[in-house]
Amino acid sequence: MTIQDLAAEIGVIPKTIERWVTQGKVPYRRHQYATATALQVDVTMLWEDSRTQESAADLSKAEIVTVYPHRHVVPTDLWREMCERAKERIEILVYAGIGLAEDPRFLSVLQAKSKSVAIRVLMGDPACEAVIQRGIDEGHHIMDGKIRNALVNYSPLFVSHPDIAFRLHDTVLYNSIYRADDEMLVNTHVYGIGAYMAPVLHLRRLPGAGLFDTFANSVQQTWEGARPVTEHDITGA
Repeated sequence: MTIQDLAAEIGVIPKTIERWVTQGKVPYRRHQYATATALQVDVTMLWEDSRTQESAADLSKAEIVTVYPHRHVVPTDLWREMCERAKERIEILVYAGIGLAEDPRFLSVLQAKSKSVAIRVLMGDPACEAVIQRGIDEGHHIMDGKIRNALVNYSPLFVSHPDIAFRLHDTVLYNSIYRADDEMLVNTHVYGIGAYMAPVLHLRRLPGAGLFDTFANSVQQTWEGARPVTEHDITGA
């Protein structure tokens, strides 16, 4: 991004940004956050100022709507309602996410939203080591089967709604992430227990805060290394 591009993005003159770069001038706090948002980095990566760090930490805390001690206590309609509110994007990063795949109402929401919203669904590659190990970590050996079951449930969407993008990843997931625009549910993965017993963070994005964007960037990086779904992935044959 050029100085001129950044200046136009955040609403200052190019000379102002030149002073930040060449003279080490520290911007007003509102310009710090605007710049960090435009460059898609944490504000503390740009300016090492204790006040800025404290303010950024406060902003990140403000992104947390609530914390649920276990996924099974999250309101059952919240996942669907978030997607219903989406106007631009829906992104799901999981290994299996069987609960959503088995919910006809959720599948109906994806069908309806696919006409106006970009939808990406990332699931684990049933044959990869990360999936096998996650099954062991949770105390069972059926994670690959759960993924194939979810793919079977999603399979009608492959044909009728090709604009819903599905991919399989072989990444070690530390969280399952469900994003609808600037709202997100992050289901942490904890060794030795199923994801339904692990905590969930409900986040809303604030420009310049960084917590939400950290998880969103994880989804993007995983997507870039994922592959399309094949018939073999569904049937195992």
